[in-house]
Amino acid sequence: MLILLCTAGSLLTMAQAPDQPAFKKNPVIPSIYLMQVDSTVITQAELKHQPTLIMFFSPTCDHCQHQWADMLKHKEELKNIQIIMATLQPHEELAEFYKKENIASSWPNIRMGRDEKYTLFSAFRMGSLPFQALYDKDGKLITSFEGNVKVEKILEAFKEK
Repeated sequence: MLILLCTAGSLLTMAQAPDQPAFKKNPVIPSIYLMQVDSTVITQAELKHQPTLIMFFSPTCDHCQHQWADMLKHKEELKNIQIIMATLQPHEELAEFYKKENIASSWPNIRMGRDEKYTLFSAFRMGSLPFQALYDKDGKLITSFEGNVKVEKILEAFKEK
């Protein structure tokens, strides 16, 4: 009887546990389809085999702007990390941010685009922005962060892997 109660309790607990997002179930870089400012598309096949930071953000989000300000302070330390920045916001907002922050000439390691097909949004199922997922050079998940996180913590996570 005790075994039956333990088994039933375990099943109930598992049934009530929320589903893990796809990126945690399959901890490799998820499918990517991002429309860039110049209307070209970034796909997973185009990524380099190097440490990768995927950041989901909104160009007008205060928290995202604070995260970006911290990234600016650590630009040199971030230069060897492939950074993919994705948003759901309108193309115009993305283009304005891209131009204002001079991404094309100042950040050769950043690729930025709109998640047109909701591929990353669906995979990450984040609750708040900015959202950051860190992957090693083999495309395997290291860790993820929701909300603002100090760039030092991001760099440390990459070093530990």
